[in-house]
Amino acid sequence: MDNFVVSARKYRPLGFDEVVGQEHITTTLKNAIDNNKLAQALLFCGPRGVGKTTCARIVARLINGFEEKAEVNSLNIFELDAASNNSVEDIRSLIDQVRYPPQFGRFKVYIIDEVHMLSNAAFNAFLKTLEEPPSYAIFILATTEKHKVIPTILSRCQMFDFNRIQVSDIARQLKKIADRENIQVEDEALHLIAQKADGALRDGLSIFDLMVTFSSNHKVTFSDVLNNLHILDYDYYFKMVDGLLAENATTPLLLLDEILKKGFDGQNFIGGLGEHLRNLLVSQDARTVNLMEVPDNIKQKYLSQAQAAPPSLLLSWLNIASTCDINYRASKNQRLLVELALMKMAYVNSAFQIGVPAEAGLKKKVN
Repeated sequence: MDNFVVSARKYRPLGFDEVVGQEHITTTLKNAIDNNKLAQALLFCGPRGVGKTTCARIVARLINGFEEKAEVNSLNIFELDAASNNSVEDIRSLIDQVRYPPQFGRFKVYIIDEVHMLSNAAFNAFLKTLEEPPSYAIFILATTEKHKVIPTILSRCQMFDFNRIQVSDIARQLKKIADRENIQVEDEALHLIAQKADGALRDGLSIFDLMVTFSSNHKVTFSDVLNNLHILDYDYYFKMVDGLLAENATTPLLLLDEILKKGFDGQNFIGGLGEHLRNLLVSQDARTVNLMEVPDNIKQKYLSQAQAAPPSLLLSWLNIASTCDINYRASKNQRLLVELALMKMAYVNSAFQIGVPAEAGLKKKVN
């Protein structure tokens, strides 16, 4: 069996033009390198799987004039994982290496990943070298938790904040990879994988590999992704809202029973229902429709259902769903809590209509 290489490694960007969703970072770095104005200490901050280490490797290659498409395999580039090398001795060893100039190439580049894991003593030992490094040394620090890096380190670095990658960008990149691998994949499936990735392209690629492995015929379908990732289909929420709009609790309760029997968690359902109601609210105005991160065919369903649901009613339902979500963990009868929330939603209009005449009669008596 040939050695399998995961997509996150196989398709790791080798140039700035291949980096996804970080144009503000790549443009700045490229200009700094082209104009010979690159700082000697850089701090890359941002969520996991968005390209921090990748960009650090690209910078290391470009400033040394190495072949851009070549793999990192050079004595000029050092990578240190601060999660497992976080002591003063580890930093002193690194400082000892910095004293020697590069044997070839212009710069020695030190990439320190998860730098926030260094101990305070290690940070303090690193300060002087970071502030006044030799002319041939470049330090690139990467972290997912900038707030844990001590201020004296932050003040010595040029900071770059990486963004969470948009769902549309992740889906587009997955489509490119699927085409290159001759894998048939439905657009809805890619969009669902991208949503599940939660802004991390690496996570999206890992899920994509899992789905391809599951599909023996090299075809990834929307239903396969739903089943494997244990995600509730959009249709359940559309049916649920249709039942609530009919002011009949029977359909929502039967749907909830079906959902729970399939092994879905009640809190995941109520959270998903809240997201669905939020999407219906933003569908009410053409200017906010693009705030929905859903496939185009699903977007049309939202626009259609939103016409039958007044904003005031959706806000009332969203408030009920939010309260249920907050109280879910503390409840001793969690199923009843969700059922009660659905019944409140189903009859919330009736409750308002009963309450209005009563208030009017009370005012008449007062007058």
